Amino acid sequence: MTGRSVPAVLPPSLRAWLGLIAALAALVVVVLGVLYAGHSEPGRVDRWVVQPTADSVRPPWRRVALATDFLGEPAGAAMLVVAAVAGCLLLRQPRAAVFTVAGAVLAVGTTKVLKSLVGRTIHGDGNLSYPSGHTAFLTALALMVALLAAGRLGLGRTAGTSLVLAAALVAGAAMGWAQVALGAHYPTDVIGGWCTALAVIPATAWLVDQVAATHRPWPR
Repeated sequence: MTGRSVPAVLPPSLRAWLGLIAALAALVVVVLGVLYAGHSEPGRVDRWVVQPTADSVRPPWRRVALATDFLGEPAGAAMLVVAAVAGCLLLRQPRAAVFTVAGAVLAVGTTKVLKSLVGRTIHGDGNLSYPSGHTAFLTALALMVALLAAGRLGLGRTAGTSLVLAAALVAGAAMGWAQVALGAHYPTDVIGGWCTALAVIPATAWLVDQVAATHRPWPR
């Protein structure tokens, strides 16, 4: 008897579209990184989006922004990842659990590397800002959950891609708003973080599937 088939974390029906989206997102990350490398002031787009008092959001919205921001902090992010991994294990999907951890680590790790390379700062105090790690993390987590849901529900290319992009948009917009409202990032930092997740997560999913395929259990 052969081992039970394990579903891919990157559904075959979504590979082509998500691969294209990942490539375009990576291009945006690079272009913005080149444009704002070494800058310490908001760019034209940032000035157009943000008013001079970007840190002036008032209650109750400030509490909402702070609560959202917490989800990207180490403690909040760890709670979300642990909950997602626990859900995967309860559903007996160890590959999905590995994907969740790998995707979160690679998304955040990529932003840290890019911050050092780009060297953009905010508030003139040496805080590296491009791309936003908070935005990348929450977008990445939403993407992974949506990918796993699309695969489990057997969604086709159109419905699956729509679900994945909608999840990424909602998560990215929520965290992006919080980061800009709190004055932690420029809007273009947020765009860079969002696109980082869009580039990293499909690639991570493909890599996890490839590694899993080369380590299949022997038939029994």
